[in-house]
Amino acid sequence: MLRAGPPSHTLLRLPLLQLLLLLLVQAVGRGLGRASPAGGPLEDVVIERYHIPRVCPREVQMGDFVRYHYNGTFEDGKKFDSSYDRHTLVAIVVGVGRLITGMDRGLMGMCVNERRRLIVPPHLGYGSIGVAGLIPPDATLYFDVVLLDVWNKEDTVQVSTLLRPPHCPRMVQDSDFVRYHYNGTLLDGTAFDTSYSKGGTYDTYVGSGWLIKGMDQGLLGMCPGERRKIVIPPFLAYGEKGYGTVIPSQASLVFHVLLIDVHNPKDTVQLETLELPPGCVRRAVAGDFMRYHYNGSLMDGTLFDSSYSRNHTYNTYVGQGYIIPGMDQGLQGSCMGERRRIIIPHLAYGENGTGDKIPGSAVLIFDVHVIDFHNPADPVEIKTLSRPLETCNETAKLGDFVHYHYNCSLLDGTRLFSSHDYGAPQEATLGAHKVIEGLDTGLQGMCVGERRRGVPGSAVLLFEVELVSREDGLPTGYLFVWHEDPPAHLFEHMDLNKDGEVPVEEFSTFIKAQVSEGKGRLLPGQDPEKTIGDMFQNQDRNQDGKITAEELKLKSDEDQDRVHEEL
Repeated sequence: MLRAGPPSHTLLRLPLLQLLLLLLVQAVGRGLGRASPAGGPLEDVVIERYHIPRVCPREVQMGDFVRYHYNGTFEDGKKFDSSYDRHTLVAIVVGVGRLITGMDRGLMGMCVNERRRLIVPPHLGYGSIGVAGLIPPDATLYFDVVLLDVWNKEDTVQVSTLLRPPHCPRMVQDSDFVRYHYNGTLLDGTAFDTSYSKGGTYDTYVGSGWLIKGMDQGLLGMCPGERRKIVIPPFLAYGEKGYGTVIPSQASLVFHVLLIDVHNPKDTVQLETLELPPGCVRRAVAGDFMRYHYNGSLMDGTLFDSSYSRNHTYNTYVGQGYIIPGMDQGLQGSCMGERRRIIIPHLAYGENGTGDKIPGSAVLIFDVHVIDFHNPADPVEIKTLSRPLETCNETAKLGDFVHYHYNCSLLDGTRLFSSHDYGAPQEATLGAHKVIEGLDTGLQGMCVGERRRGVPGSAVLLFEVELVSREDGLPTGYLFVWHEDPPAHLFEHMDLNKDGEVPVEEFSTFIKAQVSEGKGRLLPGQDPEKTIGDMFQNQDRNQDGKITAEELKLKSDEDQDRVHEEL
């Protein structure tokens, strides 16, 4: 079929008359060629288009490079040649004299995947000479042809956008790192490769020589989530060498591409404020402890995690390395109640990704709602809401026993609990570490009847407190103190039946009498019976159930003896 052999079969140029005739044949629909009157010899190629594809993006023109399969037979059906038998497509330029004239004409206007039957008369085939041992002189040739590829040296990469997302945060540029899925086919639809079967995206740099030139060009300008069809001519793909057994020489390639995400090694964390509440008095800094909700997605919108699904905030320190570096950066500078979008390129989980939901080199997008934050070093913020009109001469101090009402809420206003729910005020000894430190500090210095609002530095809680009552506390370590000097002969006063020993009953009766007569007082906020029992145990040195005169000793005397021992 190719021009070869003796000089009479050398490459021929088309005469002007033949060229005009060719154009006329194309104009009448590229259908049947004309036979001479009364069934004489054929004047031109007879073309039967017995399979025409529904879509024909381009037709073969003079100067195009084509790849096709064919079977060649004589009128009696005897086969003289076949590209199928050689397992090799014909790859050649059309209309420049490299084919017999009848084949040059028969291929014109053909579409990829179109099938034609051609009848080539002798004068448009191998003429009166034929091909020795293969084609006899004056043979009419019959060809069954299927076109598989067509391109031209003037072609460029053809890009068709199949789907473009409404929001495009950025477009692919040279030197960007991209992750995308693709299906790769030849121009006739034969599949040669797909990323979907490999369980992951194709990840690479654009414009850095890692891809074929046509793909480098075809990816430019793409948005995450966009779908494109990219048609690449061979000279911008694998050219004459092809690739292995799946991409033949001089093959045009078609890629259906879905861009998953894109970033550049020079990218930094990108922040977008979605909602900023009014009155932001403090912004988060490194070292703060923060509670926030988030939705985490990939750049194509695939959700990989959400705190909302767990019905619990994510709680962590910011800027301390407890979370990925990009999130550490992205949370700083936020306000309580703020909603912001944090786009994290290479400062997330890197090339390895994590688990089965975040692939390697993935760009992560977090939509964050900051609930609250604090720093353990923050001072307690106290605001007086109201004070009693009468003069306040004494305020609550360390050691005092107090009763107070409170309402507790989160800083976003979410109510947690209230002493009013229990129908009675709370009680505590200030400085005894029975309440959180910030609340303890906030109660100090209050007058009875005063109302305050306080934010403890060590907790993201808001307390509204009203001091109901206050009692002076006792010195550290004391369970009972005298309001004046104790009796001179204390044991004799305590030994009610004068038998030289004081059991627990006599001891309890004596102490309660001192309290009722206003001569002394017990440690406030404790069960009196337990306090008296502890006092008795302290005095019963030998634990025999009674106190003797030798065992009885005031705490002040004990402290003094201890000082002497230390000296």
